[in-house]
Formats: sequence, structure tokens, C-alpha cells
Amino acid sequence: MNKPELIRISFKLNEKTVEAQVSPEMTVLEMLRRIFRLNAAKEGCGKGECGACTVLLNNQPINSCLKLAASLTCSDAILTVEGLENNALMKHVQQAFVDEGAVQCGFCIPGMALSSYHLLKTCQKPDAHQIKQALSGNICRCTGYMKIEAAVKKAADTRSK
Repeated sequence: MNKPELIRISFKLNEKTVEAQVSPEMTVLEMLRRIFRLNAAKEGCGKGECGACTVLLNNQPINSCLKLAASLTCSDAILTVEGLENNALMKHVQQAFVDEGAVQCGFCIPGMALSSYHLLKTCQKPDAHQIKQALSGNICRCTGYMKIEAAVKKAADTRSK
């Protein structure tokens, strides 16, 4: 059986224009990990149910395990946790997760942090319902959700001071 032909794509990754050659069945998650060596997004379920693979595509959270890399176009922009290394808002999110004890095994944290970042970018002072809604696509097997929700609230509060 012949190998599928590779497809050349170009898009923005963490604010830089990049190119890659991908197979037609390669997901964005696989591409990020294999080609670009960005390992924060994880494959938890591979079915878009756990949120461990969350990235922002055109400023919207997506499950990167469900999106085919070959479908990306030059107008698409992907943002990963690694791309927010020096971002002030993400630093508030990360510190709040530490302060509230919301991190245990760490597997879900990149997805949780990116979902939290997206919420706080779009909503200055989210209420409890908005926080739960924003995190609803992410599963944590360790903490329960109270500490994670408290961390998001703290990040919102400390960011606005």
C-alpha cells in the first residue's frame, strides 16, 4: 500500500508564520507534538472529550485531537501554552493555580490553563457559572474542580488589581 502524499501547509503558530508537511490524517495535536515539538497539549482521550489537547485556533479553544492539520490555512492562527510563556495574563493564571493548590498530576493543566486564559481574555470578571462553563470541556481526574475554579476566580481578581 502506498503512503499518502504529504500536504504542505502554512499557518501562524504562537504568532510566527510556520510551514509543515503533514499527512492527510495527521491531527493538529500530532503535528504540534511531532513536528514542532510542543508538548504541553496532551492526548488524553483522542475523542475530544477530556480537553487535555486544548489549543486556541483563531482565538477559540478547540480540541486539537479532532482537527486535521491539513485543514489549516494561511489565515489560521494557533496559540499553545508555550506561546504564552511571557504573557502577563497567563502568568496570573499559572500563579493562581499554584496558590490555590489546583495542580496535582499536571496532565490536564495546560488545557485547563488555556481555557482559563481564554475566559479571562473575553470576560473581565467571570462569575461561578461562567467559570464552570469555560472549564466544561476539560476533565481533571485528580483535584475535583473546586480548587481549579477558585484559581480562575483568583486569577481574575489579581489581574484586575
